[in-house]
Amino acid sequence: MLLLEIQNSQLTIDYQDIEVFLASRIDMDNLVSLCKRRGLIFQSSEIYGGINGFWDYGPYGVTLKNNIKQFWWRRVVQWRDDVVGLDTSIIAHPQVWVASGHVAHFSDPMIDCKKCKRRFREDDLFGGTEGPHEKEIVSKEKIKETKCPECGGELTPPRQFNLMFKTHVGALEDEGSVAYLRPETCQSIFAQFKNTQIVSRQKIPFGIAQVGKSFRNEIAPRNFIFRSREFEQMELEFFVKEEESTRWYEYWVKERFQWFVDLGIRKENLRLREHTKEELAHYAKGCTDVEYQFPFGWSELEGIADRSTYDLNQHMKTSGKDLNYFEEETKAKYVPAVVESSLGVERTLLTVLCDAYDEEEVKGEKRVIMRFHPEIAPIFLAVLPLSKKLEPSAKKIDTGLKKHFTTDFDVAGSIGRRYRRFDELGTPFCATYDFDSETDHKVTIRHRDSMQQDRIAIDHIETYLRDQLKK
Repeated sequence: MLLLEIQNSQLTIDYQDIEVFLASRIDMDNLVSLCKRRGLIFQSSEIYGGINGFWDYGPYGVTLKNNIKQFWWRRVVQWRDDVVGLDTSIIAHPQVWVASGHVAHFSDPMIDCKKCKRRFREDDLFGGTEGPHEKEIVSKEKIKETKCPECGGELTPPRQFNLMFKTHVGALEDEGSVAYLRPETCQSIFAQFKNTQIVSRQKIPFGIAQVGKSFRNEIAPRNFIFRSREFEQMELEFFVKEEESTRWYEYWVKERFQWFVDLGIRKENLRLREHTKEELAHYAKGCTDVEYQFPFGWSELEGIADRSTYDLNQHMKTSGKDLNYFEEETKAKYVPAVVESSLGVERTLLTVLCDAYDEEEVKGEKRVIMRFHPEIAPIFLAVLPLSKKLEPSAKKIDTGLKKHFTTDFDVAGSIGRRYRRFDELGTPFCATYDFDSETDHKVTIRHRDSMQQDRIAIDHIETYLRDQLKK
């Protein structure tokens, strides 16, 4: 009922209209260009021609990215009494990935073109769900009927391609030294469940959260930073009694959907998609994706899954260690079930960029605005002296406010051009120090979205901005 109620709240929305709206509102090429021009995202190793599936984050991009992670951490860990944090290594013991099934099954069917040598994921050509999956390979007849979408050439039969990056640990590169860059952060949480529970003295139900890098050797990285080979995940594993897992699963679906709304994403651009029985992993009791309407279509942002007791059971079986939970009150010993929340930092960042991007005409000129939620904007306040002569006095204001907000200082160019620059960086407020400021000790605060201007005493800027955040 819970899932249906959330989805029914959106039934008045015409999703075809949203698709047309988004397509007219934002062009991915324009967004990618803005990200490079304003120091948000660069192609990795660009001076050498770049490397597909890897991205670097510039001065403002890294701040925006960190703000998103902090926004998640505050609400999932800091504000709760029943969740603790963890930070585990990128390379784990190879048996971790044997126990989880990644060594045997973490693969995608891959198809090559015999003529142009282009490589495709099977689900890109024939449809399917996002992400690594296990499913029947399409029939040979269907492959023969299908031609390469790039050159019209003949396609090869699908073959399985393991997505884990392999490396070696130690001085010798032999089978005994093989290790893997982790393809997800959750397995190390399961491996450290017992240690974390004991030292944190948490009682079931409780969660362990982690933010960290993961690596997948994707066949076809695409859609800017949406599908990358190196990315960060924000994951929560919430451990519960098995008989209570459905209730907690529904709770976290609702909680996680609301998190995106609180992040500033428009509710009409989000939806929940519950997996069918055919899509579910054999160990899962339920799974729901939070999806966003990107310019390239509806795609998954986050998965919330009831994974039952599968993960801890697998690690107990493979390691031979006891990962049972002992309940003091009842003296009962049992394996907890797990409700998982898993989302990518980069996908969330792309969602924020797409949803914030806006264009409007002001006095015959196009104004591009990134309407970021003030809590995650890479720059909260820009301090702008109207003239270089005023730079020393304005700089004192900037230095004082840096202790409280993320600020930037800019004295180059006309005030109009500087406003446009900070509009494109999504800066909620600009404080202009002019010649009158020398005598009245006030600055003009300009609001990004409305372009409203207020004259505020320098001593009251901090209080004024904090009041604006409460609105």
